[in-house]
Amino acid sequence: MHRLAERSFRMLNMRSVSEDRTTRAVLRDESLRLFAEKGPDGVSVRQIAAAAGVSPGLVLHHFGSKDGLREEVDRYVLDVFDQVLGSITADGAPDSTAPAAYGSLTEAMLEHLPANSPIPSYLSRLLLSGSDSGRRLFARLHELSRATLDAMAGAGLAAPGRDPAARAAVLMANDLAVLLLRDHLTAVLGADPLSAEGMARWGPEVLAIYSGGLTAAPEGEPEGDIAP
Repeated sequence: MHRLAERSFRMLNMRSVSEDRTTRAVLRDESLRLFAEKGPDGVSVRQIAAAAGVSPGLVLHHFGSKDGLREEVDRYVLDVFDQVLGSITADGAPDSTAPAAYGSLTEAMLEHLPANSPIPSYLSRLLLSGSDSGRRLFARLHELSRATLDAMAGAGLAAPGRDPAARAAVLMANDLAVLLLRDHLTAVLGADPLSAEGMARWGPEVLAIYSGGLTAAPEGEPEGDIAP
């Protein structure tokens, strides 16, 4: 896995953002939590106001409308997530145990976001929303996956393939499955794949498959017959 450069500095920056407790920030944070739980269309201005302990009129005073508030939440989430993604490339080329962006993205989210953060759930909704923010996020993730693959190829740790952009997209799609199917994976595995416990189970299997195919054993385990 990648080392996370300047970890303390970045964590301090993220904490300083989350600790902004102005009325506008409280409304943004409560909206983010509710949007992540129910989807933006399932939340009313009145519910947001009640969660923040203010009047609906004050929500409209700050943001103009629910759409304006949603745009504010999108900007905030993309900014925080961009900081998370920035931590991945801070150390330069990835090491040999992190094919494409899998370990980096998962580890960065685990390290930089609180266990109860609504951001992963909101990002999942954002990616499937068809919005401009969702498209920007997807493009940013593909850029990251392509840059990581290029770095690995340059270090002799991976082959770029005949179509590096497509190979990066395939690896990214596998990475995003963790985010988009998080609740389902938690149900069948009995552990959140974005938790330390879930990552300890999920990560070695993914790395083994990426590096050696479906017949490969996870690192540290002997090769043997494939279980029926």
